[in-house]
Amino acid sequence: MFHSRAADARPPVTAAPGHRNNESHAIESGLTLAPPVTDADVLVIGAGAAGLNAAAQLVQAGRSVLILEARERIGGRILTHRDPELGFPLELGAEFIHGNAPATSELLSHAGSFAIDAGGSRWSVRDGHSSPRGEMFGAVHRLMSQVSSIGEEDLAVEDFLARFASDDTLQTARAYARMMVEGFDAADPRRASVRAIAREWESMEGGQFRPATGYGELLEVLARSVTHSRLRLQTVVQSIDWAGTQVRVSANSAAGPLEVTGRCALVTVPVSLLQLPPEVQGAIHFNPPLAEKAAALRGIALGPVIKVLLRFRRPFWETLQAGRFASAGFLHAPDCPFPTVWTQLPARVPLLTAWMGGPRAQRLEGCDSAAIIQSALASVRQIFRMGPELQEELAAAYVHDWQADPYTRGAYSYITVGGGGAPEALAQPLRGVLFFAGEAASAEGSGTVEAALQSGQRAAREILHCLQSSRASP
Repeated sequence: MFHSRAADARPPVTAAPGHRNNESHAIESGLTLAPPVTDADVLVIGAGAAGLNAAAQLVQAGRSVLILEARERIGGRILTHRDPELGFPLELGAEFIHGNAPATSELLSHAGSFAIDAGGSRWSVRDGHSSPRGEMFGAVHRLMSQVSSIGEEDLAVEDFLARFASDDTLQTARAYARMMVEGFDAADPRRASVRAIAREWESMEGGQFRPATGYGELLEVLARSVTHSRLRLQTVVQSIDWAGTQVRVSANSAAGPLEVTGRCALVTVPVSLLQLPPEVQGAIHFNPPLAEKAAALRGIALGPVIKVLLRFRRPFWETLQAGRFASAGFLHAPDCPFPTVWTQLPARVPLLTAWMGGPRAQRLEGCDSAAIIQSALASVRQIFRMGPELQEELAAAYVHDWQADPYTRGAYSYITVGGGGAPEALAQPLRGVLFFAGEAASAEGSGTVEAALQSGQRAAREILHCLQSSRASP
């Protein structure tokens, strides 16, 4: 699965699943395809964090569940690997726990794991000069605090920033604000709601952590809890008929066409798939169409992200410039192709993550892995002011372009201009037979694994209530 260093001394170029060269690196679920089935109480579409957590809650309550997953693996936008030479979880998808995360904490406890504080100092890199983050991000937050005083109901982030274009003292703050919107939120500043971004940033507190053993292991625990139920991998849902009192799902599976029925269905696929026109390959056909969700779907977008993991022979940055970066956690460089690079502190391993989101990532759509890796290396070279010797330090590289992944078509969601309330509207059940979960259907902290887990719990409660009510009806 992972390549060793090539004979010509060039590092291996490795792409994650869904990238255009189709090299496969999957979370090993240890789960086999389920035997043929025809019905269940609940059909769950998608085996990511939301779907698996909902399924676990439903199975615990004694309901029969069938999970249909298009991929050959579980996890969705969680994609964890282990490099045998590193012995450390490599997160090509979700990586961090942001602030207070009760659902994640509960899962960590259930898995016998814990969270590690993703510490380290933060650095700003501009015009070839690096400095501790200092007041720069304070200036960004002061800039964004002025959102509350705008007269309009809402504005795009870019339109808001344009109001300060003539203030030379805010030029750097504007650049870093734009970088954060594109990077942290994977959003297009021309489309993202400045009110939603400001609210999100105001609520960011409680630190940033990583699951000690990686997110993949946590989802394995959830998957094992539903194995006495049923999980079908490599099963691509094509249509969902919810016109009657039950739900009928048609899919293409590894074993051939499949039709299943359930008393209800929980849809947890990324919002980008729900937004596809019916004629586009990969779209799910709903009968009747999801007219009630049209406004909500217009208020949410799924941002693109390209993530590159660079494994080096040694953590060279710890000794550069008399050890200046020995405690560096995050390095922010708006002028670089990949504007954010981070280490794995507190673990001192020879691994750097290069991150690109928003319009920058969108412009690289279709690029091959080798070109993306070279772009990431160029960013690292610029940040640390290194030369060609950096190439010789590289031992392996791993890439995932989430916008090129056919089962996500993006990374995580953000609210577009005028889209306030869209996550809550998306989450609303339809006629007691069609339910929705996923990070985009969470009013609190959308864009996170915590949001996905919580939405799964919320949907499971709604489903159980509806099923109990229907049983009690005469």
